[in-house]
Amino acid sequence: MLFSSIIFLFYFLPILTAVYFLVPRRRMDLRNLVLLIASLIFYSWGEPVYVFLMIYSSFFNYFMAHLIHQNQVKGGSGKKDLAFTVGMNLFILCFFKYFGFLMDTINGIFGSHLHYTALALPIGISFYTFQALSYIIDVYRGNVKPQGSFLKFTLYISLFPQLIAGPIVKYRDIEEQLAERETSLEKFGEGAVRLLFGLGKKVLLANNLGALHTAILALPDSKVSMATYWIGMIAYTLQIYFDFSGYSDMAIGLGRMFGFEFLENFNYPYMSRTVTEFWRRWHISLGTWFREYLYIPLGGNRVSVPRHLLNLMIVWSLTGLWHGASWNFICWGLYYGIILILEKYIYSRGLSRTSPWVQHVYTMLLVMLGWVLFFSDDLGSALHYMAVMIGIGKFPLVNMMTLYLIRTNLILLVVAGFCATPKPMEKFRKFSERYSIAGIICVFAIFICSVAYLIYSSYNPFLYFRF
Repeated sequence: MLFSSIIFLFYFLPILTAVYFLVPRRRMDLRNLVLLIASLIFYSWGEPVYVFLMIYSSFFNYFMAHLIHQNQVKGGSGKKDLAFTVGMNLFILCFFKYFGFLMDTINGIFGSHLHYTALALPIGISFYTFQALSYIIDVYRGNVKPQGSFLKFTLYISLFPQLIAGPIVKYRDIEEQLAERETSLEKFGEGAVRLLFGLGKKVLLANNLGALHTAILALPDSKVSMATYWIGMIAYTLQIYFDFSGYSDMAIGLGRMFGFEFLENFNYPYMSRTVTEFWRRWHISLGTWFREYLYIPLGGNRVSVPRHLLNLMIVWSLTGLWHGASWNFICWGLYYGIILILEKYIYSRGLSRTSPWVQHVYTMLLVMLGWVLFFSDDLGSALHYMAVMIGIGKFPLVNMMTLYLIRTNLILLVVAGFCATPKPMEKFRKFSERYSIAGIICVFAIFICSVAYLIYSSYNPFLYFRF
């Protein structure tokens, strides 16, 4: 089930809201039970079998956290239990996500013909596995105590707003909220507004940009030009931002409606002046997770330069692999690892002396080239796309298809580019503070337009379902 679907907006969410708020505020245990049942229904809507895998993950990590804590209380270190728990979580993730990739790689390297059955990827497994790992590691470190209630812990793992696409929520950030959280009409309204803004970003911007990008990828070579592929790259750059940040906005908004406060996951990343800054602003919860649970334990930057370079490459190769089971994702991660190393050790001072516009153009060009690796099906497709963009091959600079695409999509691209900056939200906040009724009308208009699009269009993908 998608947040941006008629079923969710007009059936699932209204029914859940009514049932949840009919439960007295003092009965937080019953409210948690309502959310847990709703979350399991939400997750099992498209793939009921894999809900048992998530429940098993909850039970296993709940039990192992208590075992680790008990061993530590008795004077043990808990390292063996931690290693077993982390290993089991990673085994389950890798089995479902990377088994096919491993078999294809073996067949490709050795020329073998090992047959296997492709496994459907459980939706959200990367996100809830990382949440479970952060909980287990924090219990081992003594940062949190094991959760005594299996219901609360299972709700933490399966909470539907952030289950399938993040943000990746650390247990310690919502530990108190699982026991007691404030709900009010004001918070519910703020959450609903955030939800509807995210819906608009996803449906009105990301979906239309995605349709443009998909149409360009489907063009035969006879209609392709350098400029056309640049338009496709720009469209995807904007699409993935509005798709993912829109879904994060919806998740944060839904959480607030039910009393939860999730941390921000995006901070206008396309305003960055370096690639390092871009990754501080993009998918913040994932970057924080890798830094806290992998990069720092490896030694971070408090090691020799060669070891620091190795740490960066390990982290970024795994970041790429987390996003998908193919070599182009690994290369995408390594691509960023190399750029970040170059920025830190080679040309950061020189770059800082240039004008802000130069820094911004530099950053966006590298980020957009990275997205080519990201959206391509394989390395060959990515290299072909890049080759056309830089004029390799018998492709014209501009053709009639390019002019048609510009004429029919220029307004969309300009509006999307403007909305990727902080300006629209700043202006809306000032406007709604002065004219509150007009602000409500604007939000309602976004909702009506989004629903109309969902009714009359069948194109409603979600890119991060792949991960």
